[in-house]
Amino acid sequence: MKQKFDVTGMTCSACSAHVEKSVSKLEGVQCVNVNLLQNSMVVEYDDNALGTTDIIHAVESGGYGASVQGETKTQEAPKNVAAEEMHHMKRRLIASFCFLIPLFYISMGHMMGAPLPAILLGDENVMIFALTQLFLTIPVLIINKKYYVVGFKALWNRAPNMDSLIALGSAASVVYSVFAIYSMAYAMGHGDLMTAHHYGMELYFESAAMILTLITVGKYMETRSKGKTSEAISKLMDLAPKTATVLRNGVEQEIPVEEVVTGDTIIVKPGQRIPVDGKIMEGFSAVDESAITGESIPVEKQVGDTVIGATVNKSGYFRMTATRVGKDTTLSQIIALVEEAGASKAPIAKMADKVSGVFVPVVITIAVLAAVIWFVAGNQPFSFALSIGIAVLVISCPCALGLATPTAIMVGTGKGAEYGILVKSAESLEIAHQVQTVVLDKTGTLTEGKPVVTDVVLAKGILRNRLLKQAAAVEALSEHPLAEAIVAYAKEKEVFFEKAENLTATAGQGVEADVAGKHILAGNLKMMQERGIQLGEWEAKAVDLAEAGKTPLFFAENETFLGIVALADTLKPTSKAAVDAFHQMGIEVVMLTGDNKRTAEAIAKELDIQVIAEVLPQDKEREVRRLQEQGKKVAMIGDGINDAPALMRADVGVAIGAGTDVAMESADIILMKSDLMDAVTAIELSHATIRNIKENLFWAFFYNACGIPLAAGVFYPLLEWKLNPMFAAAAMSFSSAFVVGNALRLRLFRPKYAKTTTALPKENIQKESNHKEEIGMKKVLKIEGMMCNHCTGRVEKALNDLEGVTAEVSLEGKSATVTLSKDVSDETLVQTVTDAGYEVVDIQ
Repeated sequence: MKQKFDVTGMTCSACSAHVEKSVSKLEGVQCVNVNLLQNSMVVEYDDNALGTTDIIHAVESGGYGASVQGETKTQEAPKNVAAEEMHHMKRRLIASFCFLIPLFYISMGHMMGAPLPAILLGDENVMIFALTQLFLTIPVLIINKKYYVVGFKALWNRAPNMDSLIALGSAASVVYSVFAIYSMAYAMGHGDLMTAHHYGMELYFESAAMILTLITVGKYMETRSKGKTSEAISKLMDLAPKTATVLRNGVEQEIPVEEVVTGDTIIVKPGQRIPVDGKIMEGFSAVDESAITGESIPVEKQVGDTVIGATVNKSGYFRMTATRVGKDTTLSQIIALVEEAGASKAPIAKMADKVSGVFVPVVITIAVLAAVIWFVAGNQPFSFALSIGIAVLVISCPCALGLATPTAIMVGTGKGAEYGILVKSAESLEIAHQVQTVVLDKTGTLTEGKPVVTDVVLAKGILRNRLLKQAAAVEALSEHPLAEAIVAYAKEKEVFFEKAENLTATAGQGVEADVAGKHILAGNLKMMQERGIQLGEWEAKAVDLAEAGKTPLFFAENETFLGIVALADTLKPTSKAAVDAFHQMGIEVVMLTGDNKRTAEAIAKELDIQVIAEVLPQDKEREVRRLQEQGKKVAMIGDGINDAPALMRADVGVAIGAGTDVAMESADIILMKSDLMDAVTAIELSHATIRNIKENLFWAFFYNACGIPLAAGVFYPLLEWKLNPMFAAAAMSFSSAFVVGNALRLRLFRPKYAKTTTALPKENIQKESNHKEEIGMKKVLKIEGMMCNHCTGRVEKALNDLEGVTAEVSLEGKSATVTLSKDVSDETLVQTVTDAGYEVVDIQ
């Protein structure tokens, strides 16, 4: 079972490490991920062995608070908790400064030449001077008591954290200052004004108040940063419409979207957001899906098409049936995935947590040793040694260390969501930057997943539209994907065809039918040979097409060969660019497909990649494992259905064209669009995020490495460099702000490899004609390529220059009407138009 908890009281990575350690000790716990940034914890455990109460008790025994996070609260938590915490921190900060400013002026003002009231000046008023500072400090201590409650509790439980360092440092300042007040009172009572004056200069009240206030400044900045890192989730939540118009009992009614149930009929008007996922049952529209998929161009939707909740209906009115509501909608799943990724830990983050768990006790030891050594040395007063110890404690707070990874992960996953890339875990985001080999499925990943016409090869004397008319008429009666592609191509070329009759299918060969009194054959080479159709040189052309990975279909009319229509599952426009981008990144690309070897090798040659063909779905997992056994980090990119075993086996599984439950479950990274360039962007984003994390960790460690020796007074004997505790607190806060600021740079991430398109193969058309037509007959030539009046003038002049021809050319109709006064062959007319630079596709 997996359960999410809210955890309170955590302030640094040492806290999260301790909470994680406390819960992982419980019997039955399989996995624990504590997120400092979201103040949350995800626990996978055996619910037969323990319950949520046991887990909460384990957290509380470590000095922190925990509660089960409710379902409705889960979606609002990232936004509301951050806002509430920021408001609370802001009040603490303002109140702290209200007391700190006069305290600082009184304690330090006279050193800067600032005037002070007479009652605070002179040795006789030294007690008033000290007590005023004490009474200004006490409110600051009370306002920021959380540091003491949490810090000393963690220390008591032998799990010191950042708050422990702050509590020890500031408490030491206050305790010593109170000791100084007592010493002053004793000296004054015995008439020793010199000693009283000495202790009057040994007060550290302003240091304690300044430390607490500056740390609170840092915490306030962190809280604001938390809100910014959760911005992507907040934006996604804002997309969800609040109401839906449903049709119940024949009456339209507007209800809260939470009340929509599966099966409801929903009415969506132009400009409205679609409330839930569903299927269109009436009407059509263009839907803007950019918020979910990142696709900028609206997608045409009609009856039977699925629509996604939170997308925008741009134009038409339609009715839809709700298929997924509430937490099952695509938007809710995206929010859950982004949250889960932010809450998970990358291996590099776990390393930082382990370091923090050891770091705090070591720092306390260094602070005590440094103070003792300076005091024992005898060259400096006790106040000097104390300030050394306090400075070490304060500057060593591992705030920056704790924020280094979660902020970068949060911003990185949020940025991915903006591009329609959903990363399910921080671990997969980290592993992605190590990928050496990308394994690609062919159908639906590299290719469109459906056949299209790529070549139209015409027999001598046959025009394109004549072949397409007969081919489409016969294939319109078939439901085969190749037949559907031919019919779609004919319609695209505006070729009108008649209805075929008497359709007969011959197994393993093709089909035949009657069209307008003519018998049409449509099939493979075997059909043509058995029916005695003479192919001549076209048979070799068919072999060339087949070797190029295309499927050639032959057509004949009344035993006369018309031509060949070749089809293939063509590459997507961005596939070539994506593969090239992978190569530029130094990543090996392998295509894994169940298709026949010849077709696969043709595509692999075009893309310049390795290929493993004729692989069954269940064997794809074995091939991925084989690559892994060679020591390679492998990413598998597939459609998430038949590729599920391979997606699970790969180091990083990427589901392209998501939307199925299998894709969500099997893959580590989900691409909302069927665009392979998004996989390239995902790898780029991984590199950028991990680079950012390494920069953050470097600066966090570098800062402590430099700060601790300086605070401990290592450089004082030679250079007299000593770090004041107040400056140590300011430096600590700055380090946290610096790390968070660096992480937020990821919001500027832009993919390096621009999307480019590779043109689909153009059809090759051969055309010749030797038909004789009757003199005085009118003919209409369908012509492609004319774009303006200059074009029509050129064609008209060329035709009228022929003896016996009178021509009128129409730009709108893309045609030329010719009247023949003598015998002029179709071949001559076609050649004349071709010589003028245009193409005749049909003669009627």
